[in-house]
Amino acid sequence: MSKKAAAASLLKLIVPAGKATPSPPIGPALGQRGVKSMDFCKQFNDRTKDIILETPTPVAISIKPDRTFTFAVKSPPTSWLLKRAAGVTKGAAQPGKEVAGTVSLKHIYAISQMKAKDPVMSHIGLDKICKSVIATAKSAGIRVVH
Repeated sequence: MSKKAAAASLLKLIVPAGKATPSPPIGPALGQRGVKSMDFCKQFNDRTKDIILETPTPVAISIKPDRTFTFAVKSPPTSWLLKRAAGVTKGAAQPGKEVAGTVSLKHIYAISQMKAKDPVMSHIGLDKICKSVIATAKSAGIRVVH
């Protein structure tokens, strides 16, 4: 019988940029997989030092069977970027009936350019990403003005 090679596990978290600490949720999530959370926190904080502090940053951590890891930092969630551009802290309670804030097409284009840098979006055209950002704004109750 041959032994199967253990597959790498993938862990997805949203961590504030530059503020990763080994406290929950990072510490327990990495600890149960045998990875030192302090090592991850130091590397993550070093890699996200150029991003505005407290920006929620999605990260995908690939943990290998020998307890080593690699991670990829992605762009912040579209809804967070839209709320920040509109200057609101929370979306509308009833999207479509009430408006929480407004953003211009210039904001939509800037957010789309940021999202286009993600490896997942590399094959999607900028116009399609813009349409997706506009749809996200609509579902959050944020009006797009021309």
